[in-house]
Amino acid sequence: MCYHRSVLLDETISFLQVRPEGVYVDATLGGGGHALEIARLLEPGGRLVGLDQDPAALEAAAQKLDAVHGNISLIRANFSDVASVLRRAGLPAADGILFDLGVSSHQLDTASRGFSFRDEAAPLDMRMDPSLPFSAADLANSLSERELSDMLFTLSEESWARRIARGIALRRQIHPIRTAGDLTDIVMAAIPKKAWPRDIHPATRTYMAFRIRVNREMEALEQGLQEAVGCLAPGGRVCAISYHSLEDRIVKNSFTRLSGKCQCPPQLPVCACGAKAVVKILTRKPVTPSAQELADNPRSRSAKLRAAEKI
Repeated sequence: MCYHRSVLLDETISFLQVRPEGVYVDATLGGGGHALEIARLLEPGGRLVGLDQDPAALEAAAQKLDAVHGNISLIRANFSDVASVLRRAGLPAADGILFDLGVSSHQLDTASRGFSFRDEAAPLDMRMDPSLPFSAADLANSLSERELSDMLFTLSEESWARRIARGIALRRQIHPIRTAGDLTDIVMAAIPKKAWPRDIHPATRTYMAFRIRVNREMEALEQGLQEAVGCLAPGGRVCAISYHSLEDRIVKNSFTRLSGKCQCPPQLPVCACGAKAVVKILTRKPVTPSAQELADNPRSRSAKLRAAEKI
């Protein structure tokens, strides 16, 4: 059975403390699950703005939100552009902003998007915004072996990065890497079977690294969090749900810096990271899914929710 309930839904709504006449932004609409719960709590004076760079996600969210009557705007945009979107909408500030990061279930389940290793014939694409210039296949066929290795290690902490990069470089000499099956075969041949992880598919980290690089997710996340906090009204809240350690580290460090704690190396005589107390952190440790949610939705297993409030 398909699972349609959004990850950490109740916990996210609780931290947002939705006010009936407030302004809220779902910066990563996906299927619209979080947005629907926010919209249900709003009264006629409230406003919901939903962003997504994926036109298919906007269409799916529009269908889900059609059942809710209210002041709802769905806009095609990257979450790093949240400030400019709110300015164009004539909204000086928001009372809550949500980031639900990573790839959506719809994207994973749509074979033609190339996000998953489950359909070997799928094109190796991975673009959340179909208008982006480079697909995962383009990167696999153009990056040097060293660049591929660095990407895999840096973006997914893949311990077999060098062997996988070598496998990609050798395979593309024979024929271009075009499909999910091409990449999956290379990864599974590069990693010794005895070293395959028990809890995830051996190609999971490789796919994640390609997806992050194609969509420039880490750069967008740092900018988006900074802009989101700048857009919040006093007392407004920002929530971020991450799905891997690199994302969570960026969220944690961004919130820490924005709470006024310097992130510079101790040997620096003067702070260079721009730490200034503009938020208070609401989650000393990240909130993770309950045992029941994990049982219902295995995809939530790596989810971590962090929240902060504008001072």
